[in-house]
Amino acid sequence: MGPAILRLAVSAVFIGHGAQKLFGLWGGGGLAATSDFLASLGLGPAGPLALVFGVVELAGGLLLLAGAYTRWVAPLLAIDLVAVAWKAYLFNGFFLNWTLTPGAGHGFEYHLVLVAALVCLMFTGPGAFSVDAYRRRSAEAAAAGLARIRAGKV
Repeated sequence: MGPAILRLAVSAVFIGHGAQKLFGLWGGGGLAATSDFLASLGLGPAGPLALVFGVVELAGGLLLLAGAYTRWVAPLLAIDLVAVAWKAYLFNGFFLNWTLTPGAGHGFEYHLVLVAALVCLMFTGPGAFSVDAYRRRSAEAAAAGLARIRAGKV
């Protein structure tokens, strides 16, 4: 049950951030602001890259929510996080700027926690109530049925 709870929490974060990047929901700037931010970091081409980051986060978050293709989606989301943390937050140190001190940016601690959560999901799988778990059970049942047929126990 633990991996399922982790998966649901992480998926909510990525769905929210992807919707901010793509559509400007929940205080996000949309593709234009995301593109400007990426250009300010020296990442380019900023427009297409903003679209890629937004789609990876939104679609990846939705797939995590369903627990589908978790072992493929989690590394993509982790790469997304590491790329942005490396360019935007690493030089600010470890901690977030909780006091919102002017001129001091946020550190990379939040990104580290999310990457660690995604690595956990890569190793454990999505947990209960997931498409991946359903597909695994269906494949095991099919294999058991074939084994019974081969053994002549049908």
